[in-house]
Formats: sequence, C-alpha cells, structure tokens
Amino acid sequence: MIKSFDPEKNEWFSLLKRPTQTVEDIEKVVEQIFGEVRDQGDEAVKKYSRLFDGNGSPNLEVSESELANAPLQVTDELKKAIDLAKENIRKFHTAQRTERVSVETIAGVKCWQEKRPIQKVGLYIPGGTAPLFSTILMLAVPAQIAGCKEIILCTPPAKDGSVNPVILYTAMICGIKRIYKVGGIQAIAAMTFGTESIEKVYKIFGPGNQYVTVAKQLATKYNVAIDMPAGPSELLVVADQSANAAFVASDLLSQAEHGADSQVVLVSLSKQLLEEVEEEVQKQLEVLPRKEIAKSAIENSRLIFMTSEEKALELINEYAPEHFIICTKTPDFFVEGINNAGSVFIGNYTPESAGDYASGTNHTLPTNGYAKQYSGVNLDSFTKAITFQEISAEGIQKIGNAIELMAEAEGLQAHKNAVSLRLDELKASKNE
Repeated sequence: MIKSFDPEKNEWFSLLKRPTQTVEDIEKVVEQIFGEVRDQGDEAVKKYSRLFDGNGSPNLEVSESELANAPLQVTDELKKAIDLAKENIRKFHTAQRTERVSVETIAGVKCWQEKRPIQKVGLYIPGGTAPLFSTILMLAVPAQIAGCKEIILCTPPAKDGSVNPVILYTAMICGIKRIYKVGGIQAIAAMTFGTESIEKVYKIFGPGNQYVTVAKQLATKYNVAIDMPAGPSELLVVADQSANAAFVASDLLSQAEHGADSQVVLVSLSKQLLEEVEEEVQKQLEVLPRKEIAKSAIENSRLIFMTSEEKALELINEYAPEHFIICTKTPDFFVEGINNAGSVFIGNYTPESAGDYASGTNHTLPTNGYAKQYSGVNLDSFTKAITFQEISAEGIQKIGNAIELMAEAEGLQAHKNAVSLRLDELKASKNE
C-alpha cells in the first residue's frame, strides 16, 4: 500500500487516481462487439461467449430444467439468509415510494406529477470468480416494487455452460423468468439492440468490470438508459485512534477481494492507527482464499495520514468514494459534511459488508468519482416521472397573455397562435 503523510492539495489528484484503464483503451473493443451483435444477433453473442467465457452452449437462455434443479442445490441456511436480506431490501425500498404531487399554480391551472415504471429493464449480474447473487436482490426487488413489466437477466456462465445455482434460485424468488447465459460486453450489446433470443430493454442495470462499464456507457448512444457508470469496487475509511484496527483492515480487504482493479483507501487521523491497520492488512491477507486478487488490489491502495478532520473531509469529498466508512469519535462531523459518496457506514459495528448484503440499502453504487454526480440505485431508478396539466377557461385567460408575450419574444408565432385562438374564442363567446 502506498503511504502518504499530510499530502499537499496539489498532490491529491495523482495520489487519489484510480487504477483503471481509460475509456480510449477499451472503447474500440466495445464498439467492435456492439457492431457485430447489432448486425449478427445471437451468432455474435455466442462467438464472444466462446471467446471470453469458454462457453460453447448452443442455448443462450437458461432452461426450465435448470431452473427447477437450482433450488435443490442451495442449502436451507443460505435460503434463510437470502430471505432475510430480501425482506430488509423490500422494506427499505418500499419506504421510498412517493405519492402524487399536485398543485394549482394559479386559479384554473392544475399541475401534477406521477411516477410510472420503466416497462422493460435488463439486469446484468457479474458471475465468474464471484457470482454476485446479492446483486439480483438489489435490482430485482425494487424493479418489482416499481412495477416494471418485463425484467430480463444476463449473467456469464461457467465454461460448461452452467449458471451458478444460487444466482438462478435468487432470480426465481424475485420473480425473474427470463435468464440468459451471457456476460460481458456481448450481454450489454444484446440488451441494447435485442437479438433473436434476448429482448431489447429500455434501461440496463448492474455493476461489472471496466469493459462492462464502457459498454453500458456506449449503450446510451443507442437510446438505452443505464443506472450509472458502476465499475471496479472501491472503499474509503476515515478513522482515528478510537477505531479498531482489525475491523478497519477487514473492511479494506472486503473490497480488495472483489477484483485486482479494486481500490481501498484509509484516511487516518492517527499515525499509530495507520501503522496498526497496515500490519493487520498483511496478517489478514495471508488467510484469504482470494489472497492473490486482494493482494493486487492492495498494491493499488492508499494509506493517508491527515492532520485535521477538516482537511480529511475535503480530501474525501474530492475522492467521492463508492463506499465510505466513518470510524471516529466525532462521526457527525463527517456525516454532515460528506457531499460525495455512494453509501455511508457509521461506527465500528457497521461493516460495508452489511450494505452489500442484508441491511436493506442498495449496493449498486457509483464508482470512479461518479458519486459527485450520481446516486446509487434506488426505487426511483426504476421509474420515470410524468407531469400532467389541466387548464380551464379561467386558467388560460390568467396565463394566456404571458404565454403570448414570451412566445412572440422568442419568435415562435405558432406557439403564440395556439393561445391567441383560444383567448379569441373565449372573448367571442362572452360577447354573444
């Protein structure tokens, strides 16, 4: 881990740089695959599944027999854990429902706003070395609450063409019936354009590696929305001498094990704690099954000592972490001052893992500094707001002249006429 002691502000940019490739490095590959999937459909999807996943299965969709067999391969204990998490996620996201907003802006002019579900959504669920079945809960549960009519799921298969049974089981209990054995860029392309087997969707959700992130961004050029740019995982912990070094180290490693391109950062207000955490990281790292992956991520990570809470907060807001853990004697200072973070975890007994799985908040969050502009996935991510207005004869007379004047000032005569004709008719009817 790279250590830095009270860095000057002009050093922050290089110190906080993420270990990610630039879009230019990846975009050509993504554009090539997108073009082939658009033109060749399933044939191109299967080609890249063989190339990237080693999957030669002729069928892209998970079969009914595979779905029926999946629950038999999941232990009762894990099913109970998934149920607990699902219920907490349901409670938190149900609480996010909002009522219709209605107001009469002036006598006779009634305006209101209502939420409507996005009808067709696609969920991307990472598989590979870490089958993230928990992400299904984070995406499918709010999609169901919102009322999305069509929900499809793409996830990369194993080389033998199978999909992890826990992914299938979790999808089933969330009401998802269309599941496809497709990962990576080709999955995003398939949901963007539609193929013979996979439906085109209106919005794509789900995290992934840097290639998936760029693919999602490219999808927006083809009239498909995305939840956010969500790439390699990251975590920042701010801590002082009141923190437990072992806890802090375990949190850093919990994100480091996601992938070699993950990044974790400790901003410490205590030099002693910084040294203790560094020792704990090395000790805990040795016994991790995903040691090599975590080790690579740790090499990209930072231990930063700051002399004051004020400077620490400024640096943290500049970094805009996906996950932000606060372990200090005065957490309120950071809770009230944080503007740029995906999700915040407060206190020694609030591990980031809780948000990843079962506390109820959503773990699909903006990374790579996008927490400055984006929210994490929430119920509104699966809806759109439609505005309505109804204007009476009294109402058009009250605002009509203002509309005419503004339209004329912009040189839009037809806009003015649309009001003038109505006002003239109302005047004529009064004179009769």
